[in-house]
Amino acid sequence: MPQKKVSLVVGLGNPGKTYIRTRHNCGFMVLDKVADSFSIPLGKRKFNALIGRGFIEGVDVILAKPMAFMNRSGPPVNKIKQYFNISCKDILVVHDDIDLAFGTLRIKQKGGSGGHNGVESLIEFLGGRDFSRLRIGIGHAIGSSEKDIDVANYVLSEFSYNEKKNLDQIITKAQDAIITILCKGIKYAMNCFNKKIMLDT
Repeated sequence: MPQKKVSLVVGLGNPGKTYIRTRHNCGFMVLDKVADSFSIPLGKRKFNALIGRGFIEGVDVILAKPMAFMNRSGPPVNKIKQYFNISCKDILVVHDDIDLAFGTLRIKQKGGSGGHNGVESLIEFLGGRDFSRLRIGIGHAIGSSEKDIDVANYVLSEFSYNEKKNLDQIITKAQDAIITILCKGIKYAMNCFNKKIMLDT
């Protein structure tokens, strides 16, 4: 019998209490929201990742949060992919994006890393770029230079007070995007979500 199709949804972030509410952990935040909404426990540690399996609107899904640091996300995800025999085209990666304005979602079917270390690691260890991405805009640091140290400090800092007021709304919209991708396909989801979120004021 052919194996039943399984989709893998990966949230990128850094492990540890220090990084829980930082901008770079958007992927973790969204995955936690999805896991809670659909009662999928993320307590099982396997392949240096926290994983859980369940159903989202009838779709068989594995949720995964790599517990390696961001730039080493590739090895845990590749091990999960191989163990469950999941195709790259059935992988959706949720991550922050400094090149998108805060409150913006962008869905991509495949492509490069855009300078994101976590995505770069995935491309290296998955052996290709054919996985989908849900990019969550965190914006640029106001007045920062383009030096790596400035970017690193920015993504590893917490959201501002005003940003935090809208963060739950953005995470919920990202969850809606994941559900749409899984249930209606990525092209349909791109038409629905590839625009700036109109934040409540």
